[in-house]
Amino acid sequence: MAQPKMKIKKGDQVVILTGKDKGAKGEVMSVNPAAARVVVQGVNMATRHKKPSQISSGGIEKTEKSIHVSNVALADPKSGEATRVGYKVLKDGKKVRVAKKSGETVE
Repeated sequence: MAQPKMKIKKGDQVVILTGKDKGAKGEVMSVNPAAARVVVQGVNMATRHKKPSQISSGGIEKTEKSIHVSNVALADPKSGEATRVGYKVLKDGKKVRVAKKSGETVE
């Protein structure tokens, strides 16, 4: 099956649209296009009990779990609100992502 086009990239600032962390903002730490999921810093936290090892002392750790890409939206570079992503070709032929709300280009 073909992978869907993901308009969210690693390093983007995103807004969470649904779930227990609705309204939270964070940076995308990793992207899994095959499963259409992203990991956002500080969002969808899970508690894991780790055994001690030679490297770490163990204990309770909090880690980020992945969230479906449909539940996040790119944060507008101008206002910080959720926005959709479009594409535009510049005069020099370079294709860039554009925030639909403000028209600003997204790095």
